[in-house]
Amino acid sequence: MAKTKPLIVIVEDEKELAALIAEQLEHADMETQVFHRVQNAQKFLSKSFANLMLLDLNLPDGTGFDLIEELKKTNVSVPTIFLTASSAESNKIKGLEMGGDDFVTKPFSFPELIARIHAVLRRSETNKDTLITKNARLDEQPFPFCGAEINPRRMEIVFADGQAEKIGRKELGILVFVASNPKTVLTRQSLIHAVWGVHADVRSRSLDQYIVRIREAFGRHGGDLSTFRTIHGVGYIYDPEDKTPAKA
Repeated sequence: MAKTKPLIVIVEDEKELAALIAEQLEHADMETQVFHRVQNAQKFLSKSFANLMLLDLNLPDGTGFDLIEELKKTNVSVPTIFLTASSAESNKIKGLEMGGDDFVTKPFSFPELIARIHAVLRRSETNKDTLITKNARLDEQPFPFCGAEINPRRMEIVFADGQAEKIGRKELGILVFVASNPKTVLTRQSLIHAVWGVHADVRSRSLDQYIVRIREAFGRHGGDLSTFRTIHGVGYIYDPEDKTPAKA
């Protein structure tokens, strides 16, 4: 069976350079998709999967940083190597802090660029080994939630009564996302996108069923979910400081 070629998205406003990069990557057994503007790349990545993105910092309708910010708003994450003509340390620091995986300064050699792409792709594949859901990992530290401790490493909830229950992957992903966004109304769609991915075909009713399982688990151990509330017609909110009785 033929090995699937990785898809590399190239976002570069210099058309000749973009075409040359695409040619070299295709010779290196990769597939490419080229964009010259932030908006066009964003539309593509919001609907399609890519293994890696080569991202120029300066583009006609914004910056590479702008594109990363817009993708984050819709929970789209793509391994990224920034391309820049500037060697300014501040740009490199900002890019890495925003989740970038590497920085390549122009002019660069294609063997070096291809080697860096392969390195990031290897790291990306290794990182996927510990993924439980789109947003949760097995190597995350335990965290508190409504008087219990959620342990991703053991995929279990330890309740206040000292008893533990195993938890499913999706329930765990939901808890990780909710606990990471306290005091914020989370729409059902945002939860689905975070846990299943932006391209998942999951209905709100299915999400609600996973929430019910979480509530039932806490109920079996006298857990208090008053700080995890349903916002009817919208979604959910987790507010550790709100002691108003919860409504199912």
